[in-house]
Amino acid sequence: MRGTTRRALIRAGVLGAALPLLSAAPVPAAAAKPRPRPRRKAGASYRAEYHFTVPDQWKNDPQRPVWIEGEYHYYYLYNADYLAGGTTTGTAWRLATSTDLVSFRDRGIAVPKDTTPNGDVWSGSAVVDSGNTAGFGAGAVVVLATQEPVEGADTQAQYLWYSTDGGRTFRPHGTDPVVPNPGVRDFRDPKVIRDEERGRWVMALAENTKVGIYHSDDLKTWTYAGGFVKEGIGVLECPDLFRIEAEDGTVKWVLGVSANGKASGLPNTYAYWAGSFDGTTFTPDDEAPQWLDHGFDWYGAVTFEKRATDGSVDESARYAIGWLNNWDYPNTTPTIDSDGFNGTDSLVREIALRRDGSGPYYLASRPVDSLAAHASRTVDLGDLTVDGQLVLAYQGTAYELSTEVTWEQLEGVGVQLRRSTDGARHIDAGVWGDYAFVNRRGAANPDASGKYQESRTPFDPARKSVRMRVFVDRTTVEVFFDDGRYTHSMEAFPYLVDTGIALFSSGGAAVFRNTVVREFSV
Repeated sequence: MRGTTRRALIRAGVLGAALPLLSAAPVPAAAAKPRPRPRRKAGASYRAEYHFTVPDQWKNDPQRPVWIEGEYHYYYLYNADYLAGGTTTGTAWRLATSTDLVSFRDRGIAVPKDTTPNGDVWSGSAVVDSGNTAGFGAGAVVVLATQEPVEGADTQAQYLWYSTDGGRTFRPHGTDPVVPNPGVRDFRDPKVIRDEERGRWVMALAENTKVGIYHSDDLKTWTYAGGFVKEGIGVLECPDLFRIEAEDGTVKWVLGVSANGKASGLPNTYAYWAGSFDGTTFTPDDEAPQWLDHGFDWYGAVTFEKRATDGSVDESARYAIGWLNNWDYPNTTPTIDSDGFNGTDSLVREIALRRDGSGPYYLASRPVDSLAAHASRTVDLGDLTVDGQLVLAYQGTAYELSTEVTWEQLEGVGVQLRRSTDGARHIDAGVWGDYAFVNRRGAANPDASGKYQESRTPFDPARKSVRMRVFVDRTTVEVFFDDGRYTHSMEAFPYLVDTGIALFSSGGAAVFRNTVVREFSV
């Protein structure tokens, strides 16, 4: 995906679209001075407690993290000129490193913007060239990323940058593209993987409604091999291609894209297909995509290898992280005024390939296990019987609420999160009839249209039980239903004074079993 610019957002008419109580007025440039690590300001701060946030200014797309010398290198699109709106606009790649994917250390700019005639740097991917195929030295880190020398023209192309200092800083490999534009508007977001079986590199490239497949021996010269076309879910962005072993031992390839299915009543998140890949052609098991998240704000997501501390790769799982925002309202957030930044990511989640009976293979999600090591307080509420509503004594703004709800007969059941004292404001999550849902209508949120307030996924009421893990932070809610079969991630901006939780049932009684609240300190 391209990096955002203030100029482009003004043209699109979205800048300044904040809700009246959550104005996004620019702060003075001096207030946006980079900090070594994100810190919450004293007083009223909306900076997340345990999610990754940009230190200042703006972030959008995550770039696939890579494992280098015992830690993950997480690059992301960063615009240092977002708040000031100066003459230099667009994105660079900023770097943060982590050993546990919960606590990150800021490392500053890795791939700079506007240092070549090709302008700023958009999405792409980094690889470790262990075999020195590109000639920069064994272990060099090579980035393929999109740049657009002439804005608005058919000039999107793929450029190579390389690092010989362990991925901390990069320099351009000349100023010519390694994958020139063939004369099309949308031609971006290269995702590169190593095909060890065939001894070559493979690139997946977003080309409007097609994902192009390219081959290379040296990361510098690329040959078009074919493509996968999917109409009806908007312009495809940020492609993903990986191999994964299912829990039953079956090996599948997965092709993923960031896509917009809103026109068809589908999500605007990460669409994917399980299938087979012969090194050139991806063949899906089913033409219809599945979705890794069903909320409104999980875009530009990437998946990456799950590594053990010794660097070995777990073939049966991957990690994933997404940008908690949406291009329909990218500038609507209280964090601009409260903390001088705009950019929060989802929790890193672990994904596994599963199958229910003879149904299709699907990706299930769960928060990364290492989050548990950051728990700073645990409140065990045990089993709670609810017939109507039960307001809990616990109050908080950032926590996990986990529970398994069982019942004999009812219409719906769930939780009210970030509830105001009078019960007028809250975010709801639960099940109703034949669907699970998350509803943010009762709290301030970025969707001024009112169309994207409640997300839904299928639920079988005959089961008479549901498991929920709900992760609440100052501006985000992520709900994992039934061991991550379905996940809903979205932004919401409750007032900081709204700290309550209530449990509710309708049409009968329910038991909330093993109900636990955990707070985290990162």
